[in-house]
Amino acid sequence: MQINYSKSAAKVINSLDKATKLRIKQGIEGLTEAPPKGDIKMMQGFSPPLYRLRSGKYRVLYEYNTVGGNQVLMIKDVGSRGDIYK
Repeated sequence: MQINYSKSAAKVINSLDKATKLRIKQGIEGLTEAPPKGDIKMMQGFSPPLYRLRSGKYRVLYEYNTVGGNQVLMIKDVGSRGDIYK
């Protein structure tokens, strides 16, 4: 499974300290397994299903897409618990 990052998600991940960056990347790698690992919930009110992964005080918003028969994990946004849902 391929993992794609949005520009804003990559910017946030790169700005974090090393330990937090590693924890988030390990959480994202767990999403590629079947079944996905981690504290995952489906977000309500989004027509293509959008999911959230909890990693400490940070949240990762993502969705699964199919491109050319291959499944792609699209990381939409990463942010702190209080700011990500606004």
